[in-house]
Amino acid sequence: MDAKSKGRPYVITFCGVNGVGKSTNLAKVCFWLLDNGYRVLVVGGDTFRAGAVEQLRTHVVRLANLYSEESVQLYERGYGKDPAGLAYEAIKYAKERRYDVVLVDTAGRMQDNEPLMRALSKLVAMNKPDLTLFVGEALVGNEAVDQLVKFNQSLIDNSTTAEAGTKSVIDGILLTKFDCIDDKVGAAISMTYITGQPIVFVGTGQQYPDLKSLNVKSVVSALLR
Repeated sequence: MDAKSKGRPYVITFCGVNGVGKSTNLAKVCFWLLDNGYRVLVVGGDTFRAGAVEQLRTHVVRLANLYSEESVQLYERGYGKDPAGLAYEAIKYAKERRYDVVLVDTAGRMQDNEPLMRALSKLVAMNKPDLTLFVGEALVGNEAVDQLVKFNQSLIDNSTTAEAGTKSVIDGILLTKFDCIDDKVGAAISMTYITGQPIVFVGTGQQYPDLKSLNVKSVVSALLR
């Protein structure tokens, strides 16, 4: 990792619309990282939704029981805080304590909610995450494509650091409920085609191990049925 060579943690920010399972799938990514020997700091950056921090705490406690408290920790400061500033403090904390990866949760928001989109743009601009993942739901089909396109454009429009001609602030996609769509994979392909960004993971169930890389051969096979 480039981050490791610079003596800092690798930072991943999770974003997306309301109710798609960002926190749950953040926990799945955390499980995957722990299983591969990384120390992870989880950041309770959703300071808006009641219960968001408690939900993350439950996941972190479970993961710590599976691995160790040294391997995973929750960084949170409750509600009503500035998410950008909170993430900045958390990344500094992680660097000082030699965590390998920082996972930043954010509040779910609709792409036309300008105040919340500005807040997310500020978080991304201030902290410059190595990876910004859009979490979308495979079940909603083309609506997910529309959400991603508008979400990404809103991030660009509200960014103070995006260079002219920037096509994507989103670096990758995590599609949830991929096990429920059978052969309806067209929307997933459209999301990648339109943004030029990869589907990094797909969610395939409710348990922590239910996170897979996209099998290209199976997608092509589904299209040809």
